[in-house]
Amino acid sequence: MSFYVGREASKLWKRFCSEMATELNLLAENWKYILGGLIFQYIHGLAARGVHYLHRPGPVLQDWGFFLLPELGPDKAYISETVFTFIFMSFVLWTFHPFILKIKKIYTVHIWCRVLAFLVTCQFLRIITFYSTQLPGPNYHCREGSKLARLPSPDSIFEVLLINFPRGVLYGCGDLIFSSHMIFSLVFVLTYNKYGTNSFVKLIAWLTVIFQSFLIIASRKHYTVDIVVAWYTVNLVVFFLDRKLPELPDRSTALFLPVVRSKSKEELHKFLNGNSNDLSNQEMV
Repeated sequence: MSFYVGREASKLWKRFCSEMATELNLLAENWKYILGGLIFQYIHGLAARGVHYLHRPGPVLQDWGFFLLPELGPDKAYISETVFTFIFMSFVLWTFHPFILKIKKIYTVHIWCRVLAFLVTCQFLRIITFYSTQLPGPNYHCREGSKLARLPSPDSIFEVLLINFPRGVLYGCGDLIFSSHMIFSLVFVLTYNKYGTNSFVKLIAWLTVIFQSFLIIASRKHYTVDIVVAWYTVNLVVFFLDRKLPELPDRSTALFLPVVRSKSKEELHKFLNGNSNDLSNQEMV
């Protein structure tokens, strides 16, 4: 038993090292895209922090979602955050599965380049939207009477640049249309829907993100319009960008190459490069 475990551990380590070498080479080619996407995450957080200074609390707007869905209350706000964390961590772990599993379809660096392109585009549109019109926040800490609803003028530029992480992110106000949580969740689910291989997991992912949409509204963290706009905006952005970006290589096809016997290296090279007609004609002869 110990011999078997040791042998499998050795195989896993070799697979991990091999994958690490491959991914590092890809990272060396694409690090600018990864770095740019990560920097924009900070810019997005900075913009959300900035609009909080402009936020003015007021009466909660009339909303059909609030009318139809029972209010969870501030003591149950953690439920929607827990569901979001589950979606987020599940996707992150899936993108690193090539380091562990033998059967793999994607490269981790490639998939994150694509995901960050989707996120940055959606977040850029979101920044334009919530700066165009500031709505009174429906969340409990954004309502009239809350000390967190309005931010005092900053004492220095560093107070703004540091964005008071993570408190400033968790208790922000004014960055409503459209939901950032839904941007991440929909981008992740849409990406897995295309590059994932398990149909049952895809179904669960879609049901989970739909459930999260209702939870966000029931928690009064966003108006219904913030969720509705996120659903069609993110889907449209992913649809059009996916058509413009180069298609990712499918690694799984390498595992199912036909076996060619008694062929020279030159013929095999032609076969792997798509010149299979020559080989099939020779077989018929």
